[in-house]
Amino acid sequence: MRSIKVLVKQAKKGDGESFVLLIKQYENVLYRTANRLLNNDEDVADAMQDAIISAYEKLHTLKNDEYFNTWICKILINKCNSLLNKNRNVLLIDENLLLQKKDDEFQKIELEDALNSLNEVYRLALILYYIVGLNIKEISEFLKEPEGTIKSRLSRAKSILRNNYYKNEGVMVYEK
Repeated sequence: MRSIKVLVKQAKKGDGESFVLLIKQYENVLYRTANRLLNNDEDVADAMQDAIISAYEKLHTLKNDEYFNTWICKILINKCNSLLNKNRNVLLIDENLLLQKKDDEFQKIELEDALNSLNEVYRLALILYYIVGLNIKEISEFLKEPEGTIKSRLSRAKSILRNNYYKNEGVMVYEK
């Protein structure tokens, strides 16, 4: 399999197949990221589509080919934030659908609720670290914040989740 740098260089030269291969490598990460931020399948699909189109159109602006993952995730997060701002006052909950969920799906819903209750900076740090898979340094560069700030946000977010949501549930929040 060709390396990320090789695929990016080929895609920059107009090789559409290389761009598709790049997207396929990061498709799951992009989906999980958008899904955690938006929690609505239609918005997730829209954000991913917009991000991929935007990445294709602006691929020539990527300065360091090895940071394609970080770059496309940033585009996706910006698209998600745009959708969130546009839909800020719209919240639809189908209570009957919630009653039909299985126990393991309730845990997923509870986790999503817990994540959604966090301050945006804490939630974004957790998503970038655990879902996107960026390390502290990459998150620091991505958000243009000091590494110590990122470490503090991750620690604080885990502490909030531990204290507010999982204290009496017997659930552990694991370190990566």
